[in-house]
Amino acid sequence: MRVIISGGGTGGHIFPAVAIANELKTIDPRTEILFVGAEGKMEMQKVPQAGYRIIGLPIAGIRRELTLSNLTFPFKLVNSLWQARSVVKEFRPDVAVGVGGYASGPLLFAAGRNGVPTLIQEQNSYAGLTNKWLAGKASTICVAYEGMEKFFPSEKIKLTGNPVRKDIALGGNKRAEALAFFGLSADKQTLLVVGGSLGARTINESLEAGVGKLLEAGYQVVWQTGKGFIERATALATSLNNENVKVFEFITAMDLAYAVADAVVSRAGALSVSELCLVGKPAILVPFPFAAEDHQTQNALALVKRGSALLIPDAEAKEKLIPAALALLADEAKRKELSQNIRQSARPEAARTIAEEVRKLAGL
Repeated sequence: MRVIISGGGTGGHIFPAVAIANELKTIDPRTEILFVGAEGKMEMQKVPQAGYRIIGLPIAGIRRELTLSNLTFPFKLVNSLWQARSVVKEFRPDVAVGVGGYASGPLLFAAGRNGVPTLIQEQNSYAGLTNKWLAGKASTICVAYEGMEKFFPSEKIKLTGNPVRKDIALGGNKRAEALAFFGLSADKQTLLVVGGSLGARTINESLEAGVGKLLEAGYQVVWQTGKGFIERATALATSLNNENVKVFEFITAMDLAYAVADAVVSRAGALSVSELCLVGKPAILVPFPFAAEDHQTQNALALVKRGSALLIPDAEAKEKLIPAALALLADEAKRKELSQNIRQSARPEAARTIAEEVRKLAGL
């Protein structure tokens, strides 16, 4: 079987795509997989690191403000459609999978025009524009949340959950290894702070202002800053001269990061939410307010309504985030309640279920 997987832009699109590819290879190692991404985006680095070949299209998004790059969008789109058509004709896939992100639009459109069955994987509780546009021609639409009939034809929907990397799913018994990896103490509680693969300025600035209070209260902090904030955070950690705060631009070993965490502060991207459900960690979610259609807030609310997570709006984070983190770390009963509730939303077999849907479309 030959499969093209397209999309990317953020870890929230890339890592589920890689999880699907890995599962297809686990089921049948002979499966040939080609990724298609957007030139200059994260997938062009992360996918080859995962062991897969990727081709980049010149596609880019439209900015909300009037910019010069918007004027070039029609030309990039047409060029991407032509290149996607060539990729499909040359690779001759049995199925094309779109995981969201700029590249999935041209690729799945070209695949559909060439008679290739297509599968969409929508990670969020509010469907993105690209996936809504592609839904009419898609063969199957795999979703992570109930109620997606308001965006997609109900007869095409499969409720599968979001694929999560196997190392994270199997990370529950790694606390001792994680403590050693991060150089942390076994008798102190740890707060894990992550802002997604690109970082989160509001979360970073909130922690910058309040990390001293966390340390004074006797807690440890593992802090993923993203590229844009690492220098400031490193300078702060150096000035504090405290071994209980560990700063990273990007944490590759997220299985160990979750294993060491007693509570988590996170954005509410689909991948982050799915990982938190799987590892069952009590979480304070700070949704990115400028995500398309404010889908991160919708993701977070889906958990909050079930008593599975806490939510602090981005605009209130600088005032409320550190007090909320201190309160949660001090309240063992609340952490246990959140942990038990969030686990009920986990779908550990998502990658396998989606892979089987891909194989069905190929007639296997």
